[in-house]
Amino acid sequence: MADADTTDREAEEQEPTAETPESDDFDDLEERLVAEGEIAGDYLEELLDLLDFDGDIDLDVEGSRAVVSIDGGDDLNKLVGRHGEVLDALQELTRLAVHQKTGVRSRLMLDIASWRRRRREELAALGDKVARRVLETGEREELSPMTPFERKIVHDAVAAVPGVRSESEGAEPLRRVVVLLD
Repeated sequence: MADADTTDREAEEQEPTAETPESDDFDDLEERLVAEGEIAGDYLEELLDLLDFDGDIDLDVEGSRAVVSIDGGDDLNKLVGRHGEVLDALQELTRLAVHQKTGVRSRLMLDIASWRRRRREELAALGDKVARRVLETGEREELSPMTPFERKIVHDAVAAVPGVRSESEGAEPLRRVVVLLD
């Protein structure tokens, strides 16, 4: 009987509590994301020094990704490029630098001169406007090609308007959002 009591006690001790793995997973994830942000920050600081650009680097964690923002000097717009193309490339290079140090694929988001923040606001407003127009006219609308990041923002904005829905059509790099009645 002592063996059965011991087994029951061991099972009780292994049941998840607030301090066992389930909450530790969140702490581990946050620690990993903070570490990713720090590695990315160091990489980008070296890059700014090499280019002789001024910028303040801010590290944050939003949801399940590290977010690195560079703000400051006027010359930072050169690092954004036309339609964010240079920014996208720098984000990929930064993700590779993090992967090289950690061995884990990074999903970090890089924003320079608040370009992504402003773009997010523009796309959310566009999605809302087009969704309301489709509700009024009843006709589907196709938007211009967008990156996956941009399409996600538009899809989220359209989803917030009852009576319409959105889909992505086409193949990269010409994939676009289509808004239609529900």
